[in-house]
Amino acid sequence: MRTPLSRTPGAASRRGHRRGARAPADGSPDPAPEFGGHPAPSRTLGPMSLYAAFAGNLDARLMSRRAPHSPLRGTGWLNGWRLTFGGEQMGWEGALATIVEAPRSQVFVALYDIAPMDEDSMDRWEGVGLDIYRRMRVRVHTLDGEEPAWVYVLNAYEGGLPSARYLGEVADAAESAGAPHDYVMELRKRPC
Repeated sequence: MRTPLSRTPGAASRRGHRRGARAPADGSPDPAPEFGGHPAPSRTLGPMSLYAAFAGNLDARLMSRRAPHSPLRGTGWLNGWRLTFGGEQMGWEGALATIVEAPRSQVFVALYDIAPMDEDSMDRWEGVGLDIYRRMRVRVHTLDGEEPAWVYVLNAYEGGLPSARYLGEVADAAESAGAPHDYVMELRKRPC
């Protein structure tokens, strides 16, 4: 992992709190929100929200065009998840990347601080309004511990094969983000 993440006490109050939320009186950091079954984060989370990219958006150059105000913060792992593909019937040249829960599996991610002005363009790019992808909260494991973040997951059943071009783009993006060599090679060996 390239850049470890840390959260210092009081950092949340300097960045801004969710609308209506109050900082703990003892000055400790805001507790991480619960994830199970809660709706996707919205722009009321504060000035920046943490996005975990796992496919083509691992490529920081690509993300700088899609979300120009949203810097790369570091990398991490989604433990208990695996990268897979689905939605082949949606009309693209093959299946699209998504993640599913899977014990003993991991997905390499790049973490971006998404500025509010980039959230709408990211949602449009990922097809949230078209019900192709949706946001979901996850916990990302970094050198400094767990970080709450959100990901885009496909609104379709798992299954189908990605195109060779798309799979190559995902593997290239993982390599450019600093994913371990064996992780990148596993991507390159996947059927397409």
